Amino acid sequence: MSAAQETYATLLQQAARRLKAAGLDRPASDARRLLRTATGLSGLDLIRIEPTPVDPHHAVQFETLMARRLHHEPLAHITGRTDFYGLNLCCDGRALIPRSDSECVIDLALSVLPAQGAPRILDLGTGSGCLLLALLDQRPDATGTGIDLSPQAISLARDNARRTGLSERASFQPRGWAALDDWSDADLILSNPPYIVRSLLPALAPEVRIYDPTLALDGGPDGLVAYRDIIALARRRMSPTARLVFEIGYDQDRAVSALLEAAGFDIIGRRQDLGGHDRAIAARRS
Repeated sequence: MSAAQETYATLLQQAARRLKAAGLDRPASDARRLLRTATGLSGLDLIRIEPTPVDPHHAVQFETLMARRLHHEPLAHITGRTDFYGLNLCCDGRALIPRSDSECVIDLALSVLPAQGAPRILDLGTGSGCLLLALLDQRPDATGTGIDLSPQAISLARDNARRTGLSERASFQPRGWAALDDWSDADLILSNPPYIVRSLLPALAPEVRIYDPTLALDGGPDGLVAYRDIIALARRRMSPTARLVFEIGYDQDRAVSALLEAAGFDIIGRRQDLGGHDRAIAARRS
């Protein structure tokens, strides 16, 4: 078949084979997402035109995106969007990509938030803002603040607040949690802190190792540095009636639970991720 006769269906088949050969996990799905991005077509419209010859402009655009994916650039960076807990968020290299495993953090946080009373939420290490914005979307009476050491992450979180129409109830500040003054005002403090053991960073998948900010990954020599810092601050500064919710690594439940209990916290809830690992933990001061 000549290039002039190539159809969208054969273009997808060839792209999937190339992506599979590059070691990517979901080659057919990735190929279709990339072609939708290149063409601007919906999934249904793409199905309708699959038997037809490829528009040369579409072929050029698609090959540009394919080259990026073949270098293991995350699909969410290429498309510029990702879905998280019902929200469609901007996504790029300024912060970690929101992941479906983190949605259980929202489930747990919603279960421990006060049912009434316009709760205040504090999100430590907010990144893209996905956790805070998802909670505010689910609780229209809530307001919140997200902080992050990275000004780039804060700019992305603000973009997402505008995109989701939540700017009036969400504020984002470039600062560390030790410099924060209003711990005691929060009804819920949540955090998805850096928790990867430093020595394991070189072994991460290229999509993570190359494209995610190291600041958001590096949890120190044992992966627990940020948890120790936050728990020590929370012990002194958070309201006695507030709740603390963490995302944790798939194998960190026992270690983080021990840190909380040693600091005088009671564990009040857990949630598992899609793989069946404990991924979120909630606590309150004894």
